[in-house]
Amino acid sequence: MANGVLSFPLTSFHADGSLDPHGFRAHVADRIAATPGAVFPACGTGEFFSLDEDEYRQVVTIAAEEAGGRVPVVAGIGYGWAQAVRFARIAEEAGADALLVLPHYLVAAPQDGLVAQLERIAARTRLPLIAYQRGQVAFGVEAFGRVARIPGVIGLKDGHSDLDRLQRLTLSAPEDFLFFNGAATAEIQARAYATVGVAAYSSAVHAFAPEIANAFFTALRDGDEGAVRTLLRAFYVPLVELRDRVPGYAVSLVKAAARLRGCPVGPVRAPLTDPSAADLDDLRLLLTTGLDLVGAAL
Repeated sequence: MANGVLSFPLTSFHADGSLDPHGFRAHVADRIAATPGAVFPACGTGEFFSLDEDEYRQVVTIAAEEAGGRVPVVAGIGYGWAQAVRFARIAEEAGADALLVLPHYLVAAPQDGLVAQLERIAARTRLPLIAYQRGQVAFGVEAFGRVARIPGVIGLKDGHSDLDRLQRLTLSAPEDFLFFNGAATAEIQARAYATVGVAAYSSAVHAFAPEIANAFFTALRDGDEGAVRTLLRAFYVPLVELRDRVPGYAVSLVKAAARLRGCPVGPVRAPLTDPSAADLDDLRLLLTTGLDLVGAAL
């Protein structure tokens, strides 16, 4: 997974909000052709929270079929552990290689409960698990040590960006334990995460501009500081500023950018909303700028 950005494909919907499996197949095939380190269907960017079990099965099945063993397919699961297990069983049957355990629903929980959640899921699936700490899920060192010893738990995706605590977690983990930078627009913090030993990162940009995402990954890997800074200044930082204008733009803005490039992903589902006309104009200009920097076109 460290050989390319981690790609989180969008889930395609028709204009009436129903699932568009053909559109999703085309979209995920294009993402896989752009050589990611892994694909993560039905996760946050893929609007997992809005999918019923039948839709989820279709999405994971299509992703596994299109991957064809070329890249790992890591499906999202979530809610309480009992519901997460239902999704895990569907993902197993659909051909997923691993599971990303999204933060549980609504309530805050003590450290013992966070560990128990993962223990119960791991005991009921044969697929390896990657825990995701974000929002109400944040592991302390002691609890994380217990998590890392759960059979079947192979990694941690971090969305808190508390690098002091993350460094302590990485130092306490087994040598083969996987860590991922899961910050929103992870490229902004990719260099900082790498300093504590977390080089792999997720990329929402790969869902609509893999040319930009791959150029940034290559520049970062090769130590091309000039290219990294140029892409951060001219594209990634303005993208974050645009994303922060409206709650939910972390998904709906990504979908809008994909539509601007002709990807058949359709609208977002409520409670998310599609971007305003003015924000779409700004997005189009920013996307054009970013693509120009890497020699690509809208």
